[in-house]
Amino acid sequence: MSSSPQPTSTDSATLLGGVDPAPLYTAFDLAGVELSNRFVMAPMTRSFSPGGIASDDVVEYYRRRAAHLGLIITEGTYIDHPSAGTSTRVPRLYGEESLAGWRRVVDAVHAEGGRIFPQLWHLGLSRREGSGPHPAAPVLSPSGVKPDGAAVGAPASTAEIDAVIASFARAAADAQRIGFDGVELHGAHGYLLDQFLWSATNRRSDRYGGNPAARARVGAEVVAAVRDAVGPAFPVMFRYSQWKGGAFEARIADTPVELESVLAPLVDAGVSGFHVSTRRYWLPGFDGDRRTLAGWTKKITGLPTIALGSVGVAAPFLESEASTSPLSLAPLLDLFERDEFDLVALGRAVLSEPGWPTKVRDGRVDEIRTYDKSHESQLF
Repeated sequence: MSSSPQPTSTDSATLLGGVDPAPLYTAFDLAGVELSNRFVMAPMTRSFSPGGIASDDVVEYYRRRAAHLGLIITEGTYIDHPSAGTSTRVPRLYGEESLAGWRRVVDAVHAEGGRIFPQLWHLGLSRREGSGPHPAAPVLSPSGVKPDGAAVGAPASTAEIDAVIASFARAAADAQRIGFDGVELHGAHGYLLDQFLWSATNRRSDRYGGNPAARARVGAEVVAAVRDAVGPAFPVMFRYSQWKGGAFEARIADTPVELESVLAPLVDAGVSGFHVSTRRYWLPGFDGDRRTLAGWTKKITGLPTIALGSVGVAAPFLESEASTSPLSLAPLLDLFERDEFDLVALGRAVLSEPGWPTKVRDGRVDEIRTYDKSHESQLF
């Protein structure tokens, strides 16, 4: 690993915008797990786990951030369904060697006073056919079609859906057994659970398709199975998004009423809260109302809500610096005071600067190393 790049920083006036960030440093009870502040580390795939095993570098990566954030949500981890993954360098959450590696991560985070959830992940049709860790496994998807209608594999059978649901439940039970504080289910960004939520990839006419509530049924059955596996007190978060990789304008719900149809089955199944992934946290979720997508989620469900979307970085995710984000935290604090979310997730900001929340709190903003994609492979 090469040496770290030299820091490039912003200034206090730009970042704080004259606001006091103290409200974001209050404690929060997330379904029985006490968090020291409102900042969450968002999942970020790094592919630094050869053989799917969390290495010493991975342990140190999470340890360095644990003391600064109320909650860490790990990079996506493959469940044990053979069609879940596409890389031998992405961590998995099955097999005793992998679980032992994650236990070391959990212990390191807890030693720093942090809390940590794994994100449980199945790629669905985003998986490359013939790729590892199980090259012979088929590509699994709701309807056997890509968003543009091109055929890929065959529609998942009921038995295959049941197998995926059971795989999520096993992963959650293992996460609980090795000491994680909760789990997050990845239902965003065009991966399998999101593919069932999205009409472009879910064209089924059975009980798993046809309207927003039916398209949410697989996600709800995963939540219910996980809840059965971990009991009533273990936090189970569900991450969702409107946008998909390569389809930034995609939507699983066009109105708040449709969004309620999507979220209600997940709530009824026993989810503890939602992680709302947007590319710009401050934008309205729907036309005609200034409320953000996170704000609508909290209003509809009443459950703990995490907001995400370009906090503390210069450009929205997957866009050039020409399309800028407000570095000031003033809009974020305004939304927090309007009760649109409970927690705020940091992605690239905390990738480049592990101590970002602490340095903001202590007024050491000029010490923050700002995110630069050219440095990404060097960031631990």
